[in-house]
Amino acid sequence: MSTSAFEPVLVGIAQLEQRDADPVAGTGKEPLDLMIDAAREAAMDAEAPGLLAAADAVRVTRGMWPYENPAKAVAEAIGCPGAQTGVSMWGGDAVQLLLTESALEIQSGARQIVVLVGAECGRTQAKARRAGVELQWRATPGSPDRTFGKELKMRTRAEAVRGVSQPIQMYPIFENAIRHARGETLDGHIRRVSELWAGFSRVAAGNPHAWIREVATAEEIRTPSETNRPVSFPYAKLMNSNSNVDQAAALILCSTAVARRLGIPEAKWVYPWAATAAHDTYAVSNRDNLHSSPGIRIAGGRALELAELDVDGIAHVDLYSCFPSAVQVAAAELGLGEERPLTVTGGLTFGGGPLNNYVMHAIAQMAAVLRESPGDVGLVSSNGGFITKHAFGLYASVPPAKPFRYDAPQDRVDAMPTREAVPTFDGPVEIESYTVMYGPDGPAAALAACLLDDGRRAWGNTDDPEAMHAMVNEEFCGRTARLRELGTIEF
Repeated sequence: MSTSAFEPVLVGIAQLEQRDADPVAGTGKEPLDLMIDAAREAAMDAEAPGLLAAADAVRVTRGMWPYENPAKAVAEAIGCPGAQTGVSMWGGDAVQLLLTESALEIQSGARQIVVLVGAECGRTQAKARRAGVELQWRATPGSPDRTFGKELKMRTRAEAVRGVSQPIQMYPIFENAIRHARGETLDGHIRRVSELWAGFSRVAAGNPHAWIREVATAEEIRTPSETNRPVSFPYAKLMNSNSNVDQAAALILCSTAVARRLGIPEAKWVYPWAATAAHDTYAVSNRDNLHSSPGIRIAGGRALELAELDVDGIAHVDLYSCFPSAVQVAAAELGLGEERPLTVTGGLTFGGGPLNNYVMHAIAQMAAVLRESPGDVGLVSSNGGFITKHAFGLYASVPPAKPFRYDAPQDRVDAMPTREAVPTFDGPVEIESYTVMYGPDGPAAALAACLLDDGRRAWGNTDDPEAMHAMVNEEFCGRTARLRELGTIEF
């Protein structure tokens, strides 16, 4: 086992929910306050209040708030004003990347104590918008000492022109591609997927920090209703990430030497064993297909190699779950059966989806699970973009056989097949996958990925009512059609 004095260890965790904020009445805390509360609670969890004053870095997951340097405000509030400040770039993989970098710095001796924190108040913001109230969140001027990650372009102009540019459009297209690749009927597919999502709901029911703890059955999840409106075929609302939450989380990492010096009980320690990161093609248009992910397969497999484990050695899993398609792709690429629990939180629908900060909740919850399961290993996956950016972390309450290890096998991912895309085309195509987007009055637009005879990909759409009705009731993947130069699909 690795017993280096510089071994990174997670010692403090916290998750907070704010359910009673009322922006009209002026009640409730803003995200910055929730971050500060979460950091303090994480130090209390570690049974070492002195952790915060001694922290030499505070790092915040970027969110849907106007703060410029929230890490500085957090550092000042928790008593370490001289700590290095950092903010991540956008992406669901940001938390794992922050943790990986922090663990490597602790391992090298460059840092001793790092506080990671993030918060969103999506519910408060939604209430304020409906009421026409302008939120008066305080300013945090200045620039952080470090910005983690890069601003990446993950949408092409051709995709946007055809109306395919948002997660609620792209992920159901992946979903229908999965159905076609598995040879499932429409009914058989939605039944299987709703059963998968019902399993996530059951996990959320047992998670005290989950946003929706009432169990939703598979039938309730797949059946449109007044409270479960259709969003994008085949997804109803309960298959979408839930950003209408006020949630915060914090993690505190330090070296084993610091943990011992501060008297943090070893029962609190959770070791990062290994981490990896890689990305698929930044543009979905260039993917070889729409139902798999070489990035997940290679980076996830490499994480297991670094930890000297196979998938059967993983006792607990949290797969990034913005939509069911993301879970299915990850499970298939990692060799995880859908019959086993694939979340420890309940996922972004039921556990809550506070934008980029979900994975901080997943790691905090995984740490809590591992503390109760000595010797077990847990896997947490991250996903940014459109099944684009991937980061993996393996954790356990016992030291790894070898010191914490990290790799980014991007060269292996880049060697995988890709596909050329064209912005316009006029001629015969095959429907590779599609979705139908719903508006207040029913189906509003159908969006499709189309394959040309030479294997190139193009995008098209239609608002023909008869075509849209057929597309939600019949299998259209694999059908032939004509794509016009302006993007209209004719069947």
